[in-house]
Amino acid sequence: MSEAHDFFEDFEICQSFETDARTITETDIVFHAMHSGDFMPHHVDAEFCKTQPFKKPFAHGNMTFSISTGLCIQKTGINPNGMSYGYNKIRYPNLVFAGDTIRVRVTVKTKEDHPKNPEYGLIIEAKETLNQRDEVVVYAEHVLYVKKKNP
Repeated sequence: MSEAHDFFEDFEICQSFETDARTITETDIVFHAMHSGDFMPHHVDAEFCKTQPFKKPFAHGNMTFSISTGLCIQKTGINPNGMSYGYNKIRYPNLVFAGDTIRVRVTVKTKEDHPKNPEYGLIIEAKETLNQRDEVVVYAEHVLYVKKKNP
């Protein structure tokens, strides 16, 4: 899938692309804790984490999700004919630690007419955020509300 999909008709099921990669840092985790107010010891307390199976602090799932969303926008740019309609099925199947490098694989899963507005359609993209070992660390289905060229 190229980076430019301006209209509903430009999207094809099974088309995919990958974003650039970004390494997660301890600073990312601390800033997210400060920004969100989520100071759960799993994320910020190294001594507590030593007593847990994962042994060290890990990134907040919603932080990793947010960064993955930004990686997608950096790759595709802003679409003047579409907007995010929301996300479905957000899951965090594997932990992300400081030093892990993530990237996102985006695949068009479905396309359908919008049930109330015939000038727009809904695109569902499967977004798999992968770490450097190709393990999925975030899975989400992004719903896009996109204008049609020929409604």
